[in-house]
Amino acid sequence: MSLAIFDLDNTLLSIDSDHAWGEFLLEQGAVDPQAYREANDRFLADYEAGTLDIHAFLEVALEPLAENSPEQLAAWHQQFMASRIEPHILPRGEELLARHRSRGDTLLIVTATNRFITGPIAQRLGVDDLIATEPEAIDGRYTGRVSGTPSYRDGKVTRLHEWLADKDLTLDDAWFYSDSHNDLPLLELVEHPVAVDPDPSLREVAEARGWKIISLRD
Repeated sequence: MSLAIFDLDNTLLSIDSDHAWGEFLLEQGAVDPQAYREANDRFLADYEAGTLDIHAFLEVALEPLAENSPEQLAAWHQQFMASRIEPHILPRGEELLARHRSRGDTLLIVTATNRFITGPIAQRLGVDDLIATEPEAIDGRYTGRVSGTPSYRDGKVTRLHEWLADKDLTLDDAWFYSDSHNDLPLLELVEHPVAVDPDPSLREVAEARGWKIISLRD
């Protein structure tokens, strides 16, 4: 039995769920239409370029969680899952999860996207556990702040080591699937790094190092 680790956005999903949530909030009229759209698009471009200021991003991204009631957020997320996520779950991604599951591997998603967005997605995919950026909550309401280390770039490695220690597990014979050069710190850590429909920077590294490259797209 091994640990099979998966990035989520543009790996098991054909979209970036963080950006899609921002687009969904715009559709609901829940955020300023011009300023939020500009920020949402800018942060996505920064992420793709590897220049994202994760704390600046989270300051904007977590604000709507603090501004709305848990009931409203839950209702929105249900709509979001149906309209924005379900159509973008990759069938070949589900097949890959099923293959690892059938081998008895422990399935883990490690994503920079916050747990409010990704928790229900991981549950829908039947993944055993999730490491995500944690929005701080006090007395059942989000504060708009982040709790602990965001699981982004080197933060994914930090959070994974914390998780492993808590579970008394190791990275022996572990797999990690990702599309993004932002995940190089974690890809370099595992015995079986796999580039999934990789961005150009990751493809270049994967080809140079002889890493496996696969596609989960039709």
